[in-house]
Amino acid sequence: MIEVRNLTKRFPDLKLGSVAALDDVSFEVRPGEIYGLLGPNGAGKTTCLRILSTVLRPSSGRAIVAGYDVETNPSQVRSRIGFMSNNTGIYDRMSAWEMVEYFGRLYDLDGDELYERMNSVFTTLQMHDFKDVLCSRLSTGMKQKVSIARTIIHDPPVLIFDEPTSGLDVLVARNVLSAVLALREAGKSIIFSTHIMSEVEKLCDRVAIIHKGAILATGTHDELCETHGQATMEDLFFNLIDRYDEKLTTNVGADAKGDS
Repeated sequence: MIEVRNLTKRFPDLKLGSVAALDDVSFEVRPGEIYGLLGPNGAGKTTCLRILSTVLRPSSGRAIVAGYDVETNPSQVRSRIGFMSNNTGIYDRMSAWEMVEYFGRLYDLDGDELYERMNSVFTTLQMHDFKDVLCSRLSTGMKQKVSIARTIIHDPPVLIFDEPTSGLDVLVARNVLSAVLALREAGKSIIFSTHIMSEVEKLCDRVAIIHKGAILATGTHDELCETHGQATMEDLFFNLIDRYDEKLTTNVGADAKGDS
């Protein structure tokens, strides 16, 4: 459902000429799978997801989402994805119902089709009790439900979650994770970006550890821990990052000696 091959994104830099936010990244996400991108802030996770959602263009490489190339068919990609970030992006002067209806119409839903879809989503997410409440008066948890609803209203096959639990309290975060799991059961292809180890362990069928734009390892939790001889995902994460940073430092030192 998602195929990423040798994806690279470089940004201009006054000192270095350019820096790579993504460096030759490749992975696949299957239907009915949650694929985790685990990495610290600045690792390249959001850059990758913005390319997949057609907000950014790659410098090189290719990404296919739901059968369409993100560069040559961006409108087809956008109609087949739902994107949710940790910023709910809710309009305060709309009710929960109006907000989700607005996004449904953006995806060309109308009439009975839109009404039936909204009723289904509001029932699934248990939102009927506050459907007519202005978003400005909703709790954080309610706003997150509205954000999920607008993300899935058009029933896309691919869902992208960019650190959706960042800054949330434990109960609200738990509700978000439960909704993500339910979407996997519905057969969606899901990319879940996070820097929280426990979320990876609870949610993800497979995970890629990403750092400084590069994927350091990918596989299931058990495969990765066994392959790299680590007891926990946390141990694995820090071990891979430390080794990668040490390698970069060694290479920089070797280059400096060569230049001298």
